[in-house]
Amino acid sequence: MNADQINLRILLPQRVAVDQTVNKVTATGEDGSFCLLPRHVDFVATLVPGLLAYTDRSGEETIVAIDRGVLVKCGEEVLVSSPRVIGGRPLGELQRAVDEQFSALDERQRRAQAALGKIEADFVRSLVELEQRDYG
Repeated sequence: MNADQINLRILLPQRVAVDQTVNKVTATGEDGSFCLLPRHVDFVATLVPGLLAYTDRSGEETIVAIDRGVLVKCGEEVLVSSPRVIGGRPLGELQRAVDEQFSALDERQRRAQAALGKIEADFVRSLVELEQRDYG
């Protein structure tokens, strides 16, 4: 690998989805989209659900849908860790997959957190009632 290339690895919990030498990586973080080139300063970003694009050595661009994750650029390496990646589909289908599948997961997580919050509130309420009964 020469100084004008980046080794991109997209890591999933169960496997490595991409391990390729590329010329450019474009992703979307909490503050918006950004582009990484080989001599870019080392960089860390939290990724939001969206599209990640990379251009290989031949100039061909590949686009994948990323569920939230973390991107680390260190030297000539770019590592992306994400719970889910969807690739191999036309751009319109990838955008729909992000909108439908990843937002559905977010909704399930919000419902689970709301249920947990209710359980915690009920527990605290029970403790307060018990304390008032014992000391009241």
